[in-house]
Amino acid sequence: MDLKDKVAFITGGASGLGLATAQNFINAGAKVCLFDLNAENAESAASSFGENATFATGDVADEDAVKAAIEKTMDSFGTIHVNLNSAGIGAAARTLGRDGPMPLNNFEFVIRVNLIGTFNVLRLCSEVMANNEPVTEDGERGVIINVASVAAFDGQIGQAAYSASKGGVAGMTLPIARDLVKQGIRVATIAPGIFETPMMQFAPPQVREPLIEMTQFPKRLGNPTEFAQTAAYIVNCSYINGETIRLDSGIRMQPK
Repeated sequence: MDLKDKVAFITGGASGLGLATAQNFINAGAKVCLFDLNAENAESAASSFGENATFATGDVADEDAVKAAIEKTMDSFGTIHVNLNSAGIGAAARTLGRDGPMPLNNFEFVIRVNLIGTFNVLRLCSEVMANNEPVTEDGERGVIINVASVAAFDGQIGQAAYSASKGGVAGMTLPIARDLVKQGIRVATIAPGIFETPMMQFAPPQVREPLIEMTQFPKRLGNPTEFAQTAAYIVNCSYINGETIRLDSGIRMQPK
């Protein structure tokens, strides 16, 4: 699918990997809706992109908020061809800590945002995509790109909730792709390593350096533009479907 004149619905689109992808898509001629919990950042980012961008705010796990954002996207641009789900949270807590077992609501909250929120958005976007006219000879109508993490495969100490949420995203990729075959909608997941997001840019050396040491080559953290390029390639390459792609410089996370 060519990104030119296509419409993308991007969660977590006001910062980090989502924002970098939005910029890449805009540069390729697409239109975007930035859906983010931070209204100020979302409005500012959309304004910087001009008439080819709009924004909406809300919780990805809130059905009504997502439906309203999708309606706004359709009012602005007519439909949705691409959905990138980069909204997510991280929280660290041991299963059994000094103060006792991890509070169950902490675990539930991470699952709610990262896993249930991702599914909530993609299921609603897929309904819109299914009504699109095919845009390729193969009959393609839409592309869904989810964001997992290398923690889905080698989670560290304290990452039980985060790893479970991201493992769920990776695990549901193939069955959802199979679900959406008849609608001509592809589904893929990117599992990024450690990237130069705003949070990491201000991390102290004692946090950054061990993470860099775990990478293979190149020996550095990822650039958000590299994530954005990968997302664009997934959209462009119609033979990618049902796959989770590690984007991590060969990193294998150590226990801590």
